[in-house]
Amino acid sequence: MEHYDIVIIGGGCAGLTAAVYARRAQKSVLLLENNAFGGQITASAAVENFPGFQNIKGTELADRLFAQAAALGTETRFETALSIEESENEKIVVTDGDRYSCGALIIAVGLRHRMTGLSGENRLIGRGVSTCAVCDGALFRGKDTAVLGGGNTAVHDALYLADLCKSVTVIHRRDTFRADAAAVEALSQKPNVRFLFHTVLKEIHGDERLSSLTVTDTETGEDSSLPVAGLFLAIGLLPQNEPFQGVVELDESGYIKAGEDCRTSCRGIFAAGDCRTKPLRQLATAAADGAVAATGACRFLS
Repeated sequence: MEHYDIVIIGGGCAGLTAAVYARRAQKSVLLLENNAFGGQITASAAVENFPGFQNIKGTELADRLFAQAAALGTETRFETALSIEESENEKIVVTDGDRYSCGALIIAVGLRHRMTGLSGENRLIGRGVSTCAVCDGALFRGKDTAVLGGGNTAVHDALYLADLCKSVTVIHRRDTFRADAAAVEALSQKPNVRFLFHTVLKEIHGDERLSSLTVTDTETGEDSSLPVAGLFLAIGLLPQNEPFQGVVELDESGYIKAGEDCRTSCRGIFAAGDCRTKPLRQLATAAADGAVAATGACRFLS
């Protein structure tokens, strides 16, 4: 079983930043990621709120973060962490491929997309239903699409799709957006975008591919059909902390309880980024968490 000073679970902005700080402190580091390095930012067409970059593609920022961590000697594995075991003076991370021991552990697993739970959703994922406009938007060039949600992700998805698709219908259960005012204003100027406020998604239809949606006006109770080739879900994110339940304390929503020092209830384990309890989940705060968690882990080892 290989041993490292620090194992980091999650290769998003928080995890990669933690790797940079830990390696600069001359600690041996293993970074585990089960999907794509960069995390949620890889799905962003443009990042405009990260210090130092007026506008940068999410994939480019992710590549830069990874390259920086790799150049410092961070070891990486594409594996899924399944559980954490504790033994005297070390933690053992069990993955779907191996076991690794470490003196300190940083959990930075981020969030996963919330799904609607409607019938047909899972069957039509990849066949018209998507959670990533940047990844799949080009497949719907010149077609009618819909975006479900009212936050920043939904508005930015709709902005991106508006430049590709014939039309974009934004379905939102409220009458105002939670997104940044500037982004909402930019979206309102798009001639091929329309808004369905006070509306919820009731049914998803399609055999081999998505063909239409049934939506309900919550004020009148009236159902209507919306023919679309693509549906992009942007209704929120959920923590991925199930493997760590029982090792570190979680709140009622499943987030790891950790303050600004990123320390969890378990000695030697730190939580960084969107997976921990915090008032603001942004790239800048994820990077800050990574720096704090790595510094705390290094002090713990000294």
